[in-house]
Amino acid sequence: MPSQQEFDVFFYEAFDEERRLLQQFLPDFIHAGFAPETIQEAGHDQPPAKLISLRTQSTIPESWSKTLQAILSRSTGYNHLLDYKEKTGFSGQLGYLPLYCNRAVAEQAMLLWMSLLRKLPRQTEQFNTFSRDGLTGLECSGKTLLVVGVGNIGYQVVRIGRGLDMNVFGVDIVQKYDDVNYVAIEEGLAKADIVVSAMNLTKRNKGYFHYDLLKKAKPGFIFINVARGELSPLNDLYRLLREDYLGGLALDVYENETKLAVGFRTGKADEKDAFFQMIRSMQAMPNVIFTPHNAFNTVESVVRKARHSVDQLKQYLKTGQFLWTVPEE
Repeated sequence: MPSQQEFDVFFYEAFDEERRLLQQFLPDFIHAGFAPETIQEAGHDQPPAKLISLRTQSTIPESWSKTLQAILSRSTGYNHLLDYKEKTGFSGQLGYLPLYCNRAVAEQAMLLWMSLLRKLPRQTEQFNTFSRDGLTGLECSGKTLLVVGVGNIGYQVVRIGRGLDMNVFGVDIVQKYDDVNYVAIEEGLAKADIVVSAMNLTKRNKGYFHYDLLKKAKPGFIFINVARGELSPLNDLYRLLREDYLGGLALDVYENETKLAVGFRTGKADEKDAFFQMIRSMQAMPNVIFTPHNAFNTVESVVRKARHSVDQLKQYLKTGQFLWTVPEE
């Protein structure tokens, strides 16, 4: 493995497409290394640079906190960086990318709720028999959409919902948009046909969409999570599905996502493990859609992601500060 001093920055979780884009934007004076794996999959005992960049599935060794000077997460979420700082006392710079994928993630949320409204999984399955039995769906117009977490992504979801002639409400402790109709969560759940989670994950809201809260929603509602999996406990969602209280579920993010992603990607998932058994049981349901944390992934957003990442690196290497630093909770 190269010595620490050989690289200015080392990128983990950088698959081929992203690596090529990063190399396209990186100036010659920045010497970068790349690995498609997470830190734990790569098996690095020591950090290959004093500045590392990762996404959300890497587990940073606690021992690295004394060597690293900065960490850049190529994600809009940053709870994993705050967790690392709290656990280790890391005093270096923490950066993230707040603006690269707002529209892409919002459009994925729309894709998911519309697919559930129109029973798309069943439609594709029943092509083989060309049967329309049980395929009658619903239109968006006139339905009530509740967006929980009206930040950069959530506001785009609000705008899309309005464009589809939906009745749109928002829930947020910070009400920064004058044109959003904000309500309390209980009021919003009572009237919502579709609930979209677009919240930042913090220590205070982990497990926010728990069973007792979601039971306050209308029976048959659709729940979409494109934010962080820890906001919506899988056991609670599974229980609501089995009770036929939850009419449809679509997730792009997952509780225990690192375990899930690494297990499936490496082919080493223990299918006898209760967690994986629950995932498989949910996945087999006709009103459930799971996608592999892919909401950000459009041509436009991955280009912005690479460009913003390099902008962050250039600013840090020039000034010792990121353009976008992780906010303190």
